[in-house]
Amino acid sequence: MVLTVFHGGTISTGVPGTAPAAALAVQDGRIVAIGEDAEALLERAEEAVDLQGAFLGPSFADGHAHPLFGGMEGLGPQIRRCASVEEIVAEVARYAAAHPEQEWIVGASYDATLAEGGLFDAAWLDAVVPDRPVMLKAWDYHTVWVNSAALRAAGIDADTPDPDRGRIIRRADGTPLGTLQEYGALELVENAAPGYSLERRISALEDATRTMAASGLTWAQDAWVMLEHVDVYLEAARQGRLNTRLNLAFLAEPGRWQDSLATFTTVREQVNALGGDLLTANTVKFFADGIIESHTACMLSPYTDAPEDKGLPNWEQNELNDALAAVDALGFQAHIHAIGDGAIRMALDGVEETGRRNGPRDRRPVLAHLQVIDPLDVPRFAELGVVANFEPLWAREDDVMNLLTVPRLGGPRSELQYPIGSLIERGVHVSFGSDWPVTCHEPVPGLATAVTRQTPDHLPAGGWLPAERIDVDAALTAYTAGVAYQAFAEGEWGALRPGMSADLVQLSHDPRAVPTQELQDLRVLGTWLAGRRTHAALLPTTR
Repeated sequence: MVLTVFHGGTISTGVPGTAPAAALAVQDGRIVAIGEDAEALLERAEEAVDLQGAFLGPSFADGHAHPLFGGMEGLGPQIRRCASVEEIVAEVARYAAAHPEQEWIVGASYDATLAEGGLFDAAWLDAVVPDRPVMLKAWDYHTVWVNSAALRAAGIDADTPDPDRGRIIRRADGTPLGTLQEYGALELVENAAPGYSLERRISALEDATRTMAASGLTWAQDAWVMLEHVDVYLEAARQGRLNTRLNLAFLAEPGRWQDSLATFTTVREQVNALGGDLLTANTVKFFADGIIESHTACMLSPYTDAPEDKGLPNWEQNELNDALAAVDALGFQAHIHAIGDGAIRMALDGVEETGRRNGPRDRRPVLAHLQVIDPLDVPRFAELGVVANFEPLWAREDDVMNLLTVPRLGGPRSELQYPIGSLIERGVHVSFGSDWPVTCHEPVPGLATAVTRQTPDHLPAGGWLPAERIDVDAALTAYTAGVAYQAFAEGEWGALRPGMSADLVQLSHDPRAVPTQELQDLRVLGTWLAGRRTHAALLPTTR
């Protein structure tokens, strides 16, 4: 068992009120000593890591991400950085010409602000790929843009009704425009498209976890796992191709969830049988609603720019109550996508009903995203023991906010968005995530945004909705101990104490010691998962 001692930098235990340590000793993947006790082991350590003045602390964790989706973005046309519709179309044309063997052209994820109202026309893609289906996912993963060949392949025409939990955007004459919103509509096209081979999907997942490790992450909640993708995770784990820990959240769907319960349990047993802790399957995911930008988030009051529309709830309250209680009875943790204030109230009501039916236990239900919370519901998070998962990178005044979100919400409702500070002040357990690949997987930009509520160019000057800003310690906690609490792992990782897993991140500077405007410039120099280096920007090891 190799004894490794980290020294020569600022070592933070991640425990509030604890002074920095001068050294940290690790053996067999576990922390064995901190501070003077670790310094005393330096002379007999087989490996000494000189931090060269850098910062070492608990590694980051992601409370809500989609690693497989993130990895698969590299398999199609590269459209994420395209700055216009014309650039997207040109990239699709280039990719299609380079891959004549592909039956479908599938890519992600385009910027929905590039077309008015986020509505994209099939004709724009038809002009460059008229003979093969094209399916492009928007950055929100709640919307797709397709060409006419894809519409035909999916059997979508003017006579096709909107499916449950989905919308087909139409022209004035009723024909489909080429933009589909929410899962009920998306699956019409996705079910017609051929999938990737098992090996390509495993490689994509391996690449995704390597990418996450390079940003300082050692654990992620994979927040949307279809049962047809389970073999990817199982085989990747068997082959030793995971570079971070992953916890799977199986998708529960309205009208179908009852038939899936036995499979959820069976797959959990298969994952447990693998042994080790890199893969777990303890969670079930619910989509309570969609997103504000496409008018599919469920709101208590109508949208300002659509006075007859309160959004698109995915569940009826009674069925959601039944499903939440059922998965809870099987020992699963509920993880609920809830963006609009109507969906958040529905989810809280469902959690409360679960407690009434199943009795008290430490269940830690998670509500994710939480864009607009009605003030009356804020106290309920602490009362019900709900973990509030935020994606802090969204809490800023960018093009999406100004062009799509605020026009739909109007005021004063727009000023209720992402109340991170308010929930922390009330003692709510808050965790941070990325929703990658919807937005950037790196915790450092999210850390900076949570503290400043500003864009990367430091706008607005005082921060957007500055009352909801939090300090650096609170933001670090949300990315470490906060996610560990969400994962029922607070005794295992999320802080640096003797006996805990040596899950570590090395940063170029101490986040607590740099000006807040420089937080976004922090670099990840190294990541360790249970003492094993999974990323190295520098190799400062001596001996």
